[in-house]
Amino acid sequence: WVYQFSIISAIITLLYNPYNAMIIAHERMKIYAYVSVYEAILKLTVALLIQFLADDRLFYYGLFLLIASFMVSLTYFIYSFEEARYTFYWEKKLFNQLLSYSGWNMFGSISSLVKGQGLNILLNLFFNPSVNAARGIAFQINSAVSQFFTNFYTAVRPQITKYYAQDDIENMTKLVFRSSKFSFFLIMFISLPLIVEAPFVIKLWLGQIPEYVIPFMRLIILITAVDAMATPLMTTAHATGNIKLYQSVVGTLVMFNIPISYVALELGYSAVSVFYISLVISIISLFLRLWIVNRLLDFPVIDYMKDVFGRCTLCSLLGAIIPVLLASRLGTTFLSFCLVSIVSLFSSGLTIWSIGLNATERSQLLTIVKKKIKR
Repeated sequence: WVYQFSIISAIITLLYNPYNAMIIAHERMKIYAYVSVYEAILKLTVALLIQFLADDRLFYYGLFLLIASFMVSLTYFIYSFEEARYTFYWEKKLFNQLLSYSGWNMFGSISSLVKGQGLNILLNLFFNPSVNAARGIAFQINSAVSQFFTNFYTAVRPQITKYYAQDDIENMTKLVFRSSKFSFFLIMFISLPLIVEAPFVIKLWLGQIPEYVIPFMRLIILITAVDAMATPLMTTAHATGNIKLYQSVVGTLVMFNIPISYVALELGYSAVSVFYISLVISIISLFLRLWIVNRLLDFPVIDYMKDVFGRCTLCSLLGAIIPVLLASRLGTTFLSFCLVSIVSLFSSGLTIWSIGLNATERSQLLTIVKKKIKR
């Protein structure tokens, strides 16, 4: 029953996605934020309701989540724009363009699916189920961290496409630079205390520290940070509409995670090795994305390497020094966790401000903060 509910919920989500996309395209971020909060409240209500049920809780949990998904979809449908109406339409040229774009985009999605589920299968083949459980716990923590980046980037993505559509390549390039850095810095700022104090956080949450959870969590967050930095480059390639080269090259490289990881595990390397391989492939993918975007619209690769990749790498290394040294000298107590977390936030904030941002970005950030304070 839960499986059937999940399938229906997935279909509903697929149907409301165009309405969601239209709200983002119109940059009605307040509506998007309100509906997101509404969805979170519905899911929290479901979690609270099932504790009052005597039996079949899993059945009702799946059913209530399906109802919540339908209510969110209905909200998006009600708040739809004039152009979002169903009608019979035929334009062969447009359909061919959409099929080509969606086909290559599907190849990229399949490559990500193959990587994620393929690594699951490999871990199950070579290790016991507890290793895959550790992976699931690590991804759960990573999901909470990456949510901050996702919400930020939802507002940025349509602007990159609009700049390209208006042939304003200069402003588009500036936005790609800024959003790449800010995406990485958001994850760094939030996750540095978690990475440094991983043993305490895991033990507090689970009551014990399962094998592999800590290295899995740290590496997965690092991979997410690299991918977050590269996401604006992906959006730039998508904005051109010419994604054949991008998806074929990057998608194929992503799928190489599976054979390389299989060889590593066959040679006797530990389960952690698959995530080291994934991190290296993510970094190589970043450079490949730069090369492809440069081919599509003469992107300033050298400037990106200096202003984005260089600054992000330097900030992450320098920002972690003091928290790591402090955590190594203190025990895994609540007091030390609080102290290291505060130091981590201060250290990462200071390095981001002084090294990560250039003079223009610092000035713009100060202006935004002052406006918010005045309001």
